[in-house]
Amino acid sequence: MEKSESGSPIYRYKETDKKKFEGASGEPSIEEISNHIEKNIGEIHMVFHELVSDQVHIDVHWVKPTKERPFHTLVTSGMSDKPMNTPDGVEGCDYAELSICLPEEWKISDEDFKDEKNYWPIRWLKYLARFPHEYNTWLSYGHTIPNGNPAEPFAENTGLNTMMLLPTIVLGENFHTLKLQNKSINFYSLIPIYTDEVNLKMKKGVEALFDGFDKFQVTDILHIDRPNTVKKKKLFGLF
Repeated sequence: MEKSESGSPIYRYKETDKKKFEGASGEPSIEEISNHIEKNIGEIHMVFHELVSDQVHIDVHWVKPTKERPFHTLVTSGMSDKPMNTPDGVEGCDYAELSICLPEEWKISDEDFKDEKNYWPIRWLKYLARFPHEYNTWLSYGHTIPNGNPAEPFAENTGLNTMMLLPTIVLGENFHTLKLQNKSINFYSLIPIYTDEVNLKMKKGVEALFDGFDKFQVTDILHIDRPNTVKKKKLFGLF
């Protein structure tokens, strides 16, 4: 198993590793997840439903900004319909769902989503929610997934190029886990990060990023032009 400098395993996937198309199946928990969202975040304004589903049926629940939470919240359901393929010795990480928070001015409508600058966060929610089932793998705390190899910016108006999974800050601890009779679902927020931040995480571990996140007030509300939290060393000398 290939490992980073921090000792974390590195998983690599090719298109040929992807499972053949398989109609959605599993044990849907959409009602329980909807209740969890409305109890901890707010009223669900709309659900973006899939027309064709491979492996699992992924819906995206949209909670509009409020005075208490002045940002859009988008949460998946369906990722947890099936257990993920977690490694031996890893417990409590079989089921997950994902969220992403967008600033209040973000454009959200079917028409707006025709522009990739507006749609990419939703695209990545759906892509990553299906990813572990398509590639027979798992996603959990601190995992990073680049936009290509080498990673390219998610859209032309941002330098962010890699997704990282972390427990939400802005939605509160009560949202982190939904315990059901037959399974426990972990909710992770998608945090887009820069190449320098990925490199630090690979070298020293995900916790090495937290001081910089605190310093620059990085939360799980997406800002496409936020500062790079990894300070670059300045070179001095005569040339």
